[in-house]
Amino acid sequence: MSPPDDDAVARDRERLAWMRNALGDGDVGLERASVDAGFRSYWRTTGCTPSRIVMDSPPGLEDVRPWLRMHARLAAGGVRVPRILSQDADSGFLLLEDLGARTLLQVIDADNADAWFDAAISQLLKIQAIAPVDLPAYDEALLSRELHLFDEWFLKQHLGLVLEPHELQVLEDAYRLLIDAALAQPRVLVHRDFMPRNLMPVADGLAVLDFQDAVAGPIAYDVISLFKDAFASWPEARVEEWIARYHQRAAEAGLPVPSLAQFRRDADWIGMQRHLKVIGIFARLRHRDGKPKYLADVPRFFAYLDAVLPRYPELAPLREFIERRVTPLLARNAGLDA
Repeated sequence: MSPPDDDAVARDRERLAWMRNALGDGDVGLERASVDAGFRSYWRTTGCTPSRIVMDSPPGLEDVRPWLRMHARLAAGGVRVPRILSQDADSGFLLLEDLGARTLLQVIDADNADAWFDAAISQLLKIQAIAPVDLPAYDEALLSRELHLFDEWFLKQHLGLVLEPHELQVLEDAYRLLIDAALAQPRVLVHRDFMPRNLMPVADGLAVLDFQDAVAGPIAYDVISLFKDAFASWPEARVEEWIARYHQRAAEAGLPVPSLAQFRRDADWIGMQRHLKVIGIFARLRHRDGKPKYLADVPRFFAYLDAVLPRYPELAPLREFIERRVTPLLARNAGLDA
């Protein structure tokens, strides 16, 4: 194991000194709380009660200001977000309340899922009620860039596939349909990663994390992110019930949801966009960032696609391409990055 570099050691010292000054206690220590997929890291205080969390966003790598701006917007809209106790945006340090060590992903199960998802919907409705003014748009360019992560990073980099011109056209045609469907949806504030791992059980329900990349986009995006999670799968029948429950509550709240039948279709289509994107992101985390563990969840996303693609004949070429060219390679590549 190689020793830490000088910059990392200096950052450790700076973080510890800042936290001790913020708390006014020179004896408090820090231990790793969790690691984000980006450059942020989270640290829990030791030797004090109650414990606190230090968010470390190194300047030049991950600016903390977008997080702070979105935190203020969500808090003003009544969304339960972590309370900020002290901040230094220039240095990239925040002192936050400690919401505990267990996310919703770690506490939800088949017996309590209805209640927890109802609590999640409560937070989501508050998010979607906030006007998405001055936010980046989930526009055609962004949707297209995300979809191309699938062919660039998963098919090409991970599986080593060299696609024929007609296969590239199949993908482009499918991407076009998915983009058009996304752009046709009503627009709201979209968290972009509204899933159980980013929700924290607290005394008053659920707190929302990891919201700094919010955009103005399709109303069904966060719904499908919640129920078709990257790290846990649920029976399709239960997902359908939860989507209907969300739709009922959203309509009662005055949000711009279409008919339930149309909303189910919207959720399916934006779900397919997200599934393809996440498969590409997980491959990029492996091959660019040296983080192979996420690839273990790639089969989950192909299962999501397998469940939905047969409903839509216009996407039959994409389904056939995956079955013929991708599925046979999945088993062969399983375990290579373990």
